[in-house]
Amino acid sequence: MIAGGGTGGHLFPGLALAEEFRRRDAGTEVIFVGTEHGIEARIIPREGYPIRFLRAEGIVGKSFMKKMKAAVKTAVSFLDARMILGAVMPDIVIGVGGYASGAIVLMASLRSIPTLIHEQNSVPGATNRILGRFVDRVCVTYQESMPVFPMGKTFLTGNPIRMKILKGDRESACRLFSLDKDLFTVFIFGGSSGAGSINRVMVDALNHLGELRDSVQFLHQTGEKDYQGIRDAYRKAGMKGTVAPFIYQMAEAYAAADVVISRAGATTLAELTALGKPAILVPYPHAAGRHQEFNAIKLREMGAAQVVLDHEMSGELIAQQIRAMREDARGLREMQKASRGLGTPDACSRIVDIAMSLVKNTVVKRKRT
Repeated sequence: MIAGGGTGGHLFPGLALAEEFRRRDAGTEVIFVGTEHGIEARIIPREGYPIRFLRAEGIVGKSFMKKMKAAVKTAVSFLDARMILGAVMPDIVIGVGGYASGAIVLMASLRSIPTLIHEQNSVPGATNRILGRFVDRVCVTYQESMPVFPMGKTFLTGNPIRMKILKGDRESACRLFSLDKDLFTVFIFGGSSGAGSINRVMVDALNHLGELRDSVQFLHQTGEKDYQGIRDAYRKAGMKGTVAPFIYQMAEAYAAADVVISRAGATTLAELTALGKPAILVPYPHAAGRHQEFNAIKLREMGAAQVVLDHEMSGELIAQQIRAMREDARGLREMQKASRGLGTPDACSRIVDIAMSLVKNTVVKRKRT
């Protein structure tokens, strides 16, 4: 059982783990647990996995009344978790972050079901901080987050990515997105729901890239809210490319890209570094503990990315960086090499190894007793 979601940053590592379990044994049954209003409700059925829902909401950053409502739902989520665990009886429960993982992982731990959590960020979230005291194993992406969790059960594994992310083909990707395979391609996305500030600045950046109309093209995931306006802006500027509210085929999107402009969420960075994709990172300014900013700066220091803070971002600056990266082929190759050097494409395998060992040890203990 894999619990969590709310955002793609939590969900997609869970999908990567599910695929690795099934790759090792096609008979493995993987069930997801999330909420009806999280991204998992849309993505998991599309991926062919069953999903159970519990009633939960986030508390951080909410108004007092919304916090009270979320607190009530959190209490109810423990009842939901108890019913789900009783019906499924999983061999292991894995939490991949987010409020949807809290009740089910904690309840599993209290019922002596093997439990493991994965922390994607350098600054652990509130749910995982609490769960770390109860679960059997903790896997983390960054060295910086290890002191937060108990030493004897915490492992540095990296962030799991889906293997198909590594298998995109540029030529077929360009056909899929109606792009020209010979043009310099910039892929822009702000996470699963888009990023309003990046969208707005890109509209302005188009006004500073007029001379590159025939040599640069864009693939832009906008989110549902900004889709129509951004699509119209590209048409008005006469720029080549494809604009979509959401892109399911991320492997192909990365394969088509020469440069990526994105937020600096842990899953995004894991994918970028596994692929060695040069990037212009715009950290989400309200991320807990500024973890996106710290993670992005680490990549910049290693020569793997450029970083623009959200409040410093302008269309002119982004246009300058796109232009500079397009014109510096040698610098782009060096950035690719530096990025790939930071990747951990085997993170998924490491985590599943730990999970399987935990299950086997639990079975042995039960037989002895």
